[in-house]
Amino acid sequence: MATYAIGDVQGCYTAFRKLLDVVHFDLKHDKLWLVGDIVNRGPESLEMLRFVMQSDDAITMVLGNHDLHLLMVGAGITPHHKDDTIQSILNAPDREELLFWLRHQRLFYFKEKYALVHAGLLPAWSVTKAARLAQEVESALRRDDYQKIFTQLYGNEPTYWLDNWTGAERLRVIINAMTRMRICSPDGHMNFSYKGSLQTVPAGYMPWFDVPQRASLDSIIICGHWSALGLYITDKLVALDSGCIWNGQLSAIRLEDRKVFQIHCDKSIMTGC
Repeated sequence: MATYAIGDVQGCYTAFRKLLDVVHFDLKHDKLWLVGDIVNRGPESLEMLRFVMQSDDAITMVLGNHDLHLLMVGAGITPHHKDDTIQSILNAPDREELLFWLRHQRLFYFKEKYALVHAGLLPAWSVTKAARLAQEVESALRRDDYQKIFTQLYGNEPTYWLDNWTGAERLRVIINAMTRMRICSPDGHMNFSYKGSLQTVPAGYMPWFDVPQRASLDSIIICGHWSALGLYITDKLVALDSGCIWNGQLSAIRLEDRKVFQIHCDKSIMTGC
């Protein structure tokens, strides 16, 4: 049995299945961790979502910002973006089953020395604390009145964490850190506008994972979200968004020996990505 982690698929199901073939993934014996953003931008979001939903316990995923966007659009809270490719899900006969299942997925997951999150963790959050905070959001998303909660979750403020935040502000900071953050100040103020490379990070900010003595350093964080960063692996970080949707690569890592597998996401294996 092996455990693989794969970066942002974003609806590129054909490329995803090609990568599973490359690693000889066996649904009955292996495990797969997905860093989120399994849908949107690529042409096969419906196929991707159905595959993950039907894979029982073989696949563990965390929610990314595009997955949450699908839920918001499906709930009628926010309109489509011009480059969305989620209409096939919204038109599907099993739409409600798919959205219900997605709404019940994790925001954060950890096992032994590894932690899985879409974007990142604020400097003050240990992995144990992050797990507790994620459960607050997960519980809110699963409530019967989730549509009311959705109306309060979008926005960039607050940009920092306080333990005494309550209500929508508290949930919004947790979601934004775990699904949108790339950089922050040393004291944990997030910047959501920057999407560039490591070399051009604005003054006063740094990659969230480079903040000195961040509380999550006792674990290896597996994440995605930052395509301009590309595949980026250190002792304490495995960043897997290598820009498949932008004709880059789709990347996987086998956790047992940290062997990396990649495929090029060109038109020969992707129908429109």
